[in-house]
Amino acid sequence: MPYPKVSIIFCVKCKWNLRSAWYVQELLQTFGTELKEVSLIPGEPGEFKVLGYEIEDSSPILIWDRTEDEGFPDSKFLKQRVKILLFKDVIAVGAHIDRDSKSAIDKETLVSAAPAKTVKCSVDEQNTSCTDCET
Repeated sequence: MPYPKVSIIFCVKCKWNLRSAWYVQELLQTFGTELKEVSLIPGEPGEFKVLGYEIEDSSPILIWDRTEDEGFPDSKFLKQRVKILLFKDVIAVGAHIDRDSKSAIDKETLVSAAPAKTVKCSVDEQNTSCTDCET
């Protein structure tokens, strides 16, 4: 199977299906055939993660985690993180990151610049269930 790949793991009970599908559309619109696979994976209660894989049998690269990054990414930041973490110095068609010395975006700058979003789902202390999406 060709690489790089991106997988979006999301909580179905929290109804993050449409949000996840929108991120897939944004990634495909930006990177086109540079991404060889983008997948949606139903996850645990309250879970929302975006993982990347550079090559076959590689460990997943954490691109975004709702709990660590305090919410959901703006599509611009998600695409920039995919670009930086998966493609590194390769420029994909339609995805531009300025590489000039003073205006280059590095991983630390990008992470600190990402705006915090409101978190809808509350996971209990044992991290076993989502208190907002339990039925």
